[in-house]
Amino acid sequence: MADSLTSILKKLLNQPTAPFHEYHVRAQIEQLLLDVPNIELTIDPFGNLLATYRKGKHKSTPVWVLGAHMDHPAWVKVPGKNGELEFLGGVPKAITELKENIALRKELGEFAPWGFPVTIEDGKIEATACDDLVGCAIIVNVLKELSRLDLDATVHAAFTRAEEVGFLGAWHVGKNWPFGKDSCFLSIETSRPVNGSEMGNGPIVRVGDRLSVFDHELTSILMRTAAEQGIRVQRALLDAGACEATALQACGIRSAGISVPLGNYHNMDEEHNIAPEFVMMDDVKASSDFLVALVATDHKGLGERSIEERVTLRMKEYKKHIEIANSKFDEMTA
Repeated sequence: MADSLTSILKKLLNQPTAPFHEYHVRAQIEQLLLDVPNIELTIDPFGNLLATYRKGKHKSTPVWVLGAHMDHPAWVKVPGKNGELEFLGGVPKAITELKENIALRKELGEFAPWGFPVTIEDGKIEATACDDLVGCAIIVNVLKELSRLDLDATVHAAFTRAEEVGFLGAWHVGKNWPFGKDSCFLSIETSRPVNGSEMGNGPIVRVGDRLSVFDHELTSILMRTAAEQGIRVQRALLDAGACEATALQACGIRSAGISVPLGNYHNMDEEHNIAPEFVMMDDVKASSDFLVALVATDHKGLGERSIEERVTLRMKEYKKHIEIANSKFDEMTA
């Protein structure tokens, strides 16, 4: 029996996770994609799970690499400290050290996430780690849907580790980019809606995050695809946090992002009480439909090279100028 989006969400959101301890999530993703036609799975040296859907010779430009991270802020045992736990991820220490919040954690060997149950009812999804297991679930559903449709296309995915402590898995992917020069990264995350974006109004096309602004042309492709396919999306600068598109962009990979609006970001409600994260099912489903349409839509390619590519070309073009001018500098300082 084929997995529905709801089934995929339940299976992934019930997996405990923490920075560096994403093995339960990775194993579940592998199981969900096992034996799905036209999908290849590999694990890179850092432990990121990479997937490729490939059927036929048709390849639009850009080739998308859909990315989501498998970890979530949680307590983790400190190596060599006799079982002592430290909290890894973006929650203030003053909150994690409160006795009533320590009582909410669920110890599972080497790590201890918050112990909230998964509930999916009345169009609302609640769980400990919507960020970013919902993103992982969306990508799994997209890959399975492409296979079900038997679509002639190529698309990649990167399920990364240790995002919550500084994009470590994503940085490894960017520095060891295995997907080819025509591929661009698309971060799939859940994020706090700000700057006019709202829960229930569809996926958010991220102009950028609090650290960087994303590729203009890729963002235009996202907005144009949504308009052509009649898919409701929002467009906003989500500067209340940062996502892996920033890390990949810093590695010279052209990047963009979409986000599912998230409530109780990093398990903190408006009063900073520890609580389950939540998203709306309509936003999740629309995000999946949007990505299937994006992969299935032909694009005319990208008109500009990345900044890194352009500077590298200019360095080669003006090599003789640099050499002659440098000799003059040397003469003046001799």
